[in-house]
Amino acid sequence: MPEKLTLDLSLILPDVPDERDACAGRLTRLLQAEGLEKVHLVREDGGARLCLHYDPQLFSVSRVRELAQAAGAKLGNHYRHESLRIDGMDCPTCATVIEHALQRTDGVLEASVSYAAERLRLEYDSEKIGRPAILRRIQALGYAVLEEGREAGWFAEHRELIFSGVAGLLLLAGWLAGLAGAPRNLSLGLLLGAYAAGGFYTLRDAWQSVKSRRFDIDTLMIVAAAGAAALGAWEEGALLLFLFSLGHALEHMAMDRARKAIEALAELAPKTAVVQRDGVEIEVRVEDLQRGDRVIVKPGQRIPADGQVASGNSAVGQSPVTGESMPVDKQPGDKVFAATVNGEGALVIEVTKLARESTMARMVEMVAEAQTQKSPTQRFTDRFECIFVPIVLAGAALLIALPPLFGFPFAESFYRALAVLVAASPCALAIATPSAVLSGIARAARGGVLIKGGAHLENLGVLTAIAFDKTGTLTIGKPRVTDVVAISGNEESLLTIAAAVESRSAHPLAQAVVAEAKGRGLIWSEAGEVEAVTGKGLRAEFDGQKVAIGNAKLFDGKPIPDGIQQQAMRLEAEGKTTMLIQADGQFLGILALADTPREGVRQVLERLHQLGITKTIMLTGDNERVGRAIADAVGLNEVKAGLLPEDKVKAMGALAQRYGLVAMVGDGVNDAPAMAHATVGIAMGGAGTDVALETADVALMADDLSKLPFAVALSRASRRVIRQNLWISLGVVVLLIPATLFGWAGIGLAVLLHEGSTFVVVINALRLLNFRSPIVENDRPVPV
Repeated sequence: MPEKLTLDLSLILPDVPDERDACAGRLTRLLQAEGLEKVHLVREDGGARLCLHYDPQLFSVSRVRELAQAAGAKLGNHYRHESLRIDGMDCPTCATVIEHALQRTDGVLEASVSYAAERLRLEYDSEKIGRPAILRRIQALGYAVLEEGREAGWFAEHRELIFSGVAGLLLLAGWLAGLAGAPRNLSLGLLLGAYAAGGFYTLRDAWQSVKSRRFDIDTLMIVAAAGAAALGAWEEGALLLFLFSLGHALEHMAMDRARKAIEALAELAPKTAVVQRDGVEIEVRVEDLQRGDRVIVKPGQRIPADGQVASGNSAVGQSPVTGESMPVDKQPGDKVFAATVNGEGALVIEVTKLARESTMARMVEMVAEAQTQKSPTQRFTDRFECIFVPIVLAGAALLIALPPLFGFPFAESFYRALAVLVAASPCALAIATPSAVLSGIARAARGGVLIKGGAHLENLGVLTAIAFDKTGTLTIGKPRVTDVVAISGNEESLLTIAAAVESRSAHPLAQAVVAEAKGRGLIWSEAGEVEAVTGKGLRAEFDGQKVAIGNAKLFDGKPIPDGIQQQAMRLEAEGKTTMLIQADGQFLGILALADTPREGVRQVLERLHQLGITKTIMLTGDNERVGRAIADAVGLNEVKAGLLPEDKVKAMGALAQRYGLVAMVGDGVNDAPAMAHATVGIAMGGAGTDVALETADVALMADDLSKLPFAVALSRASRRVIRQNLWISLGVVVLLIPATLFGWAGIGLAVLLHEGSTFVVVINALRLLNFRSPIVENDRPVPV
């Protein structure tokens, strides 16, 4: 029979971002070629693991481990992975230019650039191309690669704004020189300087686009400015380039603000930790912490790594990760997260995840990844731009060529064509959606909600129906005593007898009875001679009496009083489990237990209804009676009960046919198939489970539903901002094209309105960073 060995994938392939990378597949094929019977990946808490099945007669454990490490080293040397910070991108087109250039480079296997995150994800074959050659290719395009931990200097970050400012000063000086009657050559020289400063970045980006056989907004601006110079309208051409470069610079600074709102979360984690090793306390870098290390966290300090409390008690402020406004009490065995703030007690934390695997690190990484995923609206505007820009260029060419054939002055025709070029340039349209998506995702992350892409942000904003799993989502996921009905004696004595007997059992119902008794401060002596009757209950000796506790089957053949039967039937009709209690042949009373709704669930559902979610549906494997009892208690519209996991998938399909877009809220594990078939899969407790982070489109980082109305309200607000931005950007284009075509507006006015609309849509999008819903409480942005 084959043996199995599991190894952390991150140890075998340390540079691979996740198990979906192509190198993970290469690793399994390479190891199977070595003679191992089977090699595959499994998801476990803490990350992916490599599972190796081997014949112990052919391989020893140490040999299998050596083969895995050797294969990982071979792949790591052959296929390199990089995540590079790119400096100098001043528009979304820059990201496209870099992507296209690298994807056509021999040896580069993957190149994905996020303008919003200023990141390049790269995989390349080191036997065909080296890292220096890739860096030279990027630099040849006019961009720089920043080393990790290094930020661009102040001048580099504000270079475009400085160039724009110089262009503005030279334009003003040239204009004033002309008014003062200075020699024309002096005025012209100043205006040429304004052209050079204002058009530097625009010309670079336009040239890169043309080399990539694409025509974009920069191309339109350069053509218009060159045309103005050809007509001798140097002042208007310089004004165009000055305002266009100023708009780009301000847009870049505004996007930086949204981006840094996310990066600031990552900076919350401390850089060093005090760890106990070999009986002494030493300070080490957080990156050097290993699983199993015990770190000491003093009162008021930030926790340096994900782990669990080994000793100590304290309240921990988890708002940077989960968005919870109140500190959470922690005791030995409880999970804690990197970057959260310890309260007044000292804690010793056993590290369970490496620095790069922490919930905060993965959250920041996933938010950056989300920025690279385009929403449906953004994909539409990108397609529109690709078609619209060539049409505008062709239209301008016709506008130059045709009117003179009918006696219209060439100079005037040429000027109007240039004005139309400026008016029709969809700058604001290009930035309208990505700026809103970036701001919305950043605000969600600061509020304890991880939204993994613009598509999910938009879809969450148009939903009218949400399906919920029951156990662990709407309910606390474990039974509680809900009713204590004493027929003989009082509630305390009945519960004391029940707890004494049930304390000898590990059954979840028994433990719920014990917990209720302890919660009421009751004490009891130990029961003796306990007999467990499978599926029925317990019999025991207690306080000189023969006690029996269980369901009706435990008392088969013995009459149960009508009063007891009626009470039991009433409680069971409410979806509760009943336990009958008898002592020396006399029935003393009934305990009822149920999985109870989470605190505040009814209020959450009421807020969702106020936000426009008209249908809320429960999908549960429990029977109809139990499901309906919970649904009635919390205010759900519909219940689908008795469902197996595959039935939940079918139910999601039926709901989609009825309501169109439907979300599914679950715990991210057993509900994963249904969540995958939902328009938006929403997982609870993302901060506590890797599976939730991986499978869901949206993860509520705290293990409760209180953030769901906030996420829906934010998504609706984001859609409103996107629509407003589209109306503003398209409206300006629609108004300016006929105005310039018929000579009602010149290049100067077109430039002012054009660049003004770009700035307006960016500022409008940035409002989302401070979003607060009037319906949802406790949704203030987390301070960073």
